[in-house]
Amino acid sequence: MKQRTHKESAIVTRYIMMPEHTNQHGTAFGGIIMSWIDIAAAMAAEKHCAHEAVTASIDEISLLAPVYVGDHVILKAAVNYVGNTSMEIGVQVKKENPYTGEKIKIAKAYLTFVGLDKNKRPTKIPQIIAETEDEKRRYENAKIRVLNRKEMLKKIKQKN
Repeated sequence: MKQRTHKESAIVTRYIMMPEHTNQHGTAFGGIIMSWIDIAAAMAAEKHCAHEAVTASIDEISLLAPVYVGDHVILKAAVNYVGNTSMEIGVQVKKENPYTGEKIKIAKAYLTFVGLDKNKRPTKIPQIIAETEDEKRRYENAKIRVLNRKEMLKKIKQKN
């Protein structure tokens, strides 16, 4: 199974904020941004493992700034960490003013995806190769989040 670099698995996509994507206050409906995050993460996950991958959990979504009709929304998704059958995908979201080019970070998220085989069962996925200092930092931070998540689930299970 071929290992992949962060660059080989990363994707960038963009949308334009339309009136039907907004809430009653005239700003982006958070659910739209969340669905775009999930779609971008799925594309990176499937690109990484070269087969079906599904959302297992969304650990964190932070919405940091409002988005208005006409803003371009740029999503960058990349694999941060790979376990055996699962991987953490980080998604960074920025809004861009199409007239000035000004970009502002509006959201970030961490999602866990599981690779599936042709029988829809979890399957081993390629490891990730961190090349740059930023990729190594993201890998180490993701590793901490994975361990914390496992520890938290263990504690919850013990209480129930």
